[in-house]
Amino acid sequence: MKKKFALAIHGGAGTLLPSEITPEKADEIQEALQHALYEGKKCLMDGGTAVDAVEIAVTALEDCPLFNAGKGAVMAHDGSFEMEASIMSGQTLEAGAVAGIRGIKNPIHLAKKIHDDMDFVFMHGEGALKFAKRHQLQEVKDEYFFTQSRYKQWLMAKETNQMLVDHDGERKFGTVGAVALDHEGNLAAATSTGGLVNKKYGRLGDSSVIGSGTYANNESCAVSCTGYGEFFLKATVARDIAAYMEMGQLSLKEASDKVVHDKLVKMEGEGGIIAVDHEGNIELSFNSEGMYRGWTSSEEQKLNVAIFK
Repeated sequence: MKKKFALAIHGGAGTLLPSEITPEKADEIQEALQHALYEGKKCLMDGGTAVDAVEIAVTALEDCPLFNAGKGAVMAHDGSFEMEASIMSGQTLEAGAVAGIRGIKNPIHLAKKIHDDMDFVFMHGEGALKFAKRHQLQEVKDEYFFTQSRYKQWLMAKETNQMLVDHDGERKFGTVGAVALDHEGNLAAATSTGGLVNKKYGRLGDSSVIGSGTYANNESCAVSCTGYGEFFLKATVARDIAAYMEMGQLSLKEASDKVVHDKLVKMEGEGGIIAVDHEGNIELSFNSEGMYRGWTSSEEQKLNVAIFK
């Protein structure tokens, strides 16, 4: 008999109020989350690894313009689309991360290629693009990422000379991510983002930083984060949750709540996490009004999705 598996995804967190999201938009978001869950779950049901499953799920989210990653990435100060992503294996602790990347259709694929290369963990900018070209990853023009809604956000941010979170009308931190446990008992996590609207000076968040935005270790859990990156960087959120489990003997829920609802709140950091442990327990913890999220496992047929608390 095959062992159980589990999968969770997120599409960002923040002040997501029911009054600010139309029923039609909510349906669109939930359908997109279900599609990503379906793709990731199919991989696990077919015997795929946790690393493969999180890459597949995040790819589906990157390909959807509703989320701030890949196709839906927001615009930087110079009008470009500059993205970051990371992925980590809980079995081997191998990781791949990329920051400041432009023109690559799916940054998570580049992070996976880095993960697979034993000589590297973290790449950025032009060097990362050369590495992507070497591996023949799909390149796209800026027109691929361009949408009128993102352009409108960018113009508003330029007018006030501010770096803004994802959506106008709502304080949403745009990131996508996935965590998984596979049939072999191995964990993995992946995260991808387009960052902040109108970001300047090569600003980076936590999504490409192993230990802050992404972490996986078979001894404890796999975590993917979404929130205001500066706080998640300073709090090393993803690794902290795993450390509380490994050294503090806390459960996944206890560790997640301690970091998200205590440590981050004291720092005035807003956002959330998705996590799964080596026993298949799933946690979707956030201190904001809402978080685009989904979860499923080998023990249930349903693809569960939610937006609000």
